[in-house]
Amino acid sequence: MSAAGPLTDRFGRVHTDLRVSVTDRCNLRCFYCMPASGVEFRPHAAILTFEEIARLARVAAGLGIRKLRLTGGEPLVRKGICDLVRMLAQTPGIDDLALTTNGVLLPEYAGDLKAAGLRRLNISLDTLDRKRFEEISHRDELDRVLEGIETALRVGFEQIKLNAVAVRGRTEADAVALVRYARQRNLPLRFIEVMPLDGDGRWTRAMVLSGPEILELLSRELGPLEPVDSAGSRAPATEYRFLDGGPPVGIVSTLSAPFCDRCGRLRLTSEGKLRNCLFSHDGWDARAVLRGGGADDDLARLFREAVAGKKERHGTDTGHVAPTQHAMHEIGG
Repeated sequence: MSAAGPLTDRFGRVHTDLRVSVTDRCNLRCFYCMPASGVEFRPHAAILTFEEIARLARVAAGLGIRKLRLTGGEPLVRKGICDLVRMLAQTPGIDDLALTTNGVLLPEYAGDLKAAGLRRLNISLDTLDRKRFEEISHRDELDRVLEGIETALRVGFEQIKLNAVAVRGRTEADAVALVRYARQRNLPLRFIEVMPLDGDGRWTRAMVLSGPEILELLSRELGPLEPVDSAGSRAPATEYRFLDGGPPVGIVSTLSAPFCDRCGRLRLTSEGKLRNCLFSHDGWDARAVLRGGGADDDLARLFREAVAGKKERHGTDTGHVAPTQHAMHEIGG
């Protein structure tokens, strides 16, 4: 890989998308993301400051990164998050600034996030059933999440997606209701196959409710769907639309039909490790460079090394998915 030009790996994938985890803390305990108890969070001094994140974003933009997404944990529990959004929204070269949230704090923050320059929201919503929501998240916060979605719509967010993690034995009871809810609000909905990033090590392939199974369920209950033309798209979701129109339904088939061949993402953990795949066991320490007096050229070199080290599929060159040592909340979704 050359020392100049776009961030291109050895398979020709160009990287334009950086996901930035601002905290490993969360106000929910969803079983597929983190253990219900006994979690040891990183001390505040160990996570990147807003100024450090902004510097990395500026360097990344100079290398061709055009999209930033703030993640966690839950990014809205990070004190002053709207200040960071404002800083990143002013970064030259960044065309798209988004945030993934569980929605619990959106009633308070939606307006300020919009004013700070946030363009897009992805909101997690696995069920509309209060009891099942509590079983999944170990918190009774469904009403707050639903209020958060309505608040985001009211303050003028025009690009909102709903995310639902698909888990066999759970999603079947909720999928139809979620699609109806999304269609009523003209919101795209994506079902994401559950991944081995739970932290408890309880994940098994038997838990995966595959994309074709979800589509069959929705077609049976709501009518046929047809694929949306996605030629040239690098998005992880394969999108479908009901014949009567309405917002698309997306399927992120991370395990049953991986999209690794078109992945152009990098990840930055809250403690400053660059990761080139959710399932990678490798990390490049940007915090050490930042706090060791490194120059922007040193940071740029780190980005290029991370991209050069990217494997073909799922952090490997074989496509085999093995649970990592870290849970989703530690990596950044």
